[in-house]
Formats: sequence, structure tokens, C-alpha cells
Amino acid sequence: MEFRIERSALTEAVSWAARVLPVRSPVPVLGGLLLDTDAGSGDGTGAGRLRISGLDYEASARIDVEGEVLRPGKVLVMGRRLLDICKVLPDGPVECAVEGSRFTVSGDGARFGLSVLPLDDYPALPPLPRVRGAVDAELFAAAVADVAVAAGRDDTLPVLTGIRLGLDGDTMTLAATDRYRFAVRTLPWKAAAPGESADVIVSARRLTEIARSLGRSGLVSVALDAGSAGFEHAGMRTTVRLLEGRLPRHDKLFALEDPAVAVVDRARLTEAAKRVSVVADGDSPVQMTFSRADASVTLRAGYEDDVASQRLPATLEGAEELTVAFNPAYLADALASFTGPALRLQLLGAGQRALITDGAPTDGAGTDGAGTDGAGTDGAGPDGAGPDTHRHLLMSVRPQLV
Repeated sequence: MEFRIERSALTEAVSWAARVLPVRSPVPVLGGLLLDTDAGSGDGTGAGRLRISGLDYEASARIDVEGEVLRPGKVLVMGRRLLDICKVLPDGPVECAVEGSRFTVSGDGARFGLSVLPLDDYPALPPLPRVRGAVDAELFAAAVADVAVAAGRDDTLPVLTGIRLGLDGDTMTLAATDRYRFAVRTLPWKAAAPGESADVIVSARRLTEIARSLGRSGLVSVALDAGSAGFEHAGMRTTVRLLEGRLPRHDKLFALEDPAVAVVDRARLTEAAKRVSVVADGDSPVQMTFSRADASVTLRAGYEDDVASQRLPATLEGAEELTVAFNPAYLADALASFTGPALRLQLLGAGQRALITDGAPTDGAGTDGAGTDGAGTDGAGPDGAGPDTHRHLLMSVRPQLV
């Protein structure tokens, strides 16, 4: 094997494939990356393809990049060591070759050698499951980020560390919960065949890595079978094993009966929550008191002499005054996952559920101009949501005197 490639292209490809490599493994070859070159058309120009693959027991990754292939072949080398080398190589073209039992990497006077691993011991990459359709890469990455903040971190309950990936006709639903909050995002997608449906759980950590790495333009192919999910985009292909179990259904949780409805400027509320949280020690809550008469919301945090507060314009319908309180970290995560100009909060009261959605544009305080589902979208998808909606449910805690 021998090939030439730009350092930046090699580094990017190695870094992408190395994401799935285990930090520690009792099987040494699983720490390796498989480099496979193909001379392409064989017309003597040297143009060809370099394929880099990696896997562990939970996930696999494969990426194809163009390179000048002088001698086709395969080699297995320690992936993280190769990545470390790529990061310190000088800019410009890089020459790579297998010389006996060594893989050499050189460029602009720098030269490195790596021992090769036994190819016969390397397992085959799992095949891509059946492709179910495609989704916009940028929209998908944003949706995964929106819901991943609500996924659990406790590995003793694996299903709660996952994101539900649901397919129903032309709508994709992503959802995550750690039992204290529940985030749901629905978005349009292009099904490969009419009537496509699925309901699976994918590791939130893995899916976040995948969505971030697949690029921000074009379409991502989504593939699913009974045991794994696969994603493919622009020469990159990755698979991940599904988690067992099911998340609680959010339909009834999100159906609040006769809530009070508040609308407030998103950016100002986010900044105010961040500001007053400075004095919220530990898990002490951020309290929010909405007043219809004053058209305001007052945020408070802290105890005794260590307190903070800020008052903002807001509208309130369905109650004259209402106070709720939230874990400051959970509130910050929820607010940061929205990007619209205003937020609509459906509130039941202290110690009860609160549903946050995008609100209507405002002229300072805002008006309740959202649709009946609170998302401000037209059209309808599963669960009564529009084709592109974002909803975040938080449990209010009991407010404490400050």
C-alpha cells in the first residue's frame, strides 16, 4: 500500500473514524483503524479512494476520501496514535506507505513509523441497515441538540440515556427524558416508501456525536433494523446499536388541562435566568412570578441576604398571578434549546408541569399568538404537533421564600 493525500483531509478523516474507538478494550485490534485504498479507474493517473473504518462493540464508522493511490492495499494501525501523528504533521501533502511490518507517514521532512496490527483478527464492519428515508442534515443536528439536554446521565437506567427516534409517514419525532424533564422535537423528513414507521431508542451521546459530525448541508440517509441504526452522508457512514426498552409516551404529559399561558422574550428571559442563578447555591430554585396586572415576570433566587431578582415584561392569560420555580440548570438547558424571538409557557402552578414552546414574535412583552399546540406552526403531525415543533416539559418545584 502507498498513497498521497493532503494532511488536512487525512486528519479530518482519521478524526471522524476514530470517534467510535473504545478508550480501553480487552481486544487490542478494536483500537485500530482500517485503511483501505482503491486505485479507482486504473487509468494510470493515480486518482483513487482511501477508506478509513473503525468500530467497537456499540458503534462503527466508515469514511471515504479522495487520494492519490500508488499501490492499493489494506493496513490496520492503532487509531489514536495515527490521529496524534496527523495532528502534528506539517501542512501540505502527506505520503503513507506500508514498508514490511511498518506503516510510515511522512510530510515536509517529518517522518513517523507505526507498527501494523494483524488484519486477520479484525472483525468485519456491520452492514448498514435498510434505509428508511432521509432528513436535512442541519435540521437533524439542531433537533438532536434540542432534545439531548433532557436525556439522563445515569447508566444504571440505560433507556433514559437514549433519544427516541420515531418515524411516522413524513414526520420524524425525537424525544428524551430523565424523568424530571421531557424534550420533544418533531421535524419533516423524506420517507423512502409510503407508510414508513419505526420507534427505537438510540444512545443520546452517540446520536449527538453522529449528528454533529455528519455535516451541515445536504441530506442524511437514515437506516434502521431491529438492532441498529445507521446514518450516511457525503461519504460518511456510521452505525450504532439500539438501546433496549421504551421511553414513556409524552402525549398525556404534554396535554395540560386549562393552563395559564405566559409569553416572554426568549433572549431577555435567558439572560435574566442566568443572571439571578449566580446566587442559587446547589439545586436551590429560580422562582418566576408572573403578574397579569403588571404585564411582567419577576425572577428571584437565593436565600436570606444572598439574593438576586430581575423583572421583565411578560403577558399572562388564564390567571391573575402565578408563581413557579425550577432547577436552575434544567431551566438554563431548556431555554438554551430554543432560538425563536419569544417563548410561550403553559403553566399549571407550583410543583406541577410546565410546557415551554416557541411563542409568537413580540413587541416587548409579547402576545399569545401561537397556534393551539403552542408551537406556532401550521400543519399537523403525530401527537398533535406541527411538522416542525419543539416542546420542552419541566417539572416545577415548590418555590421557597427568598
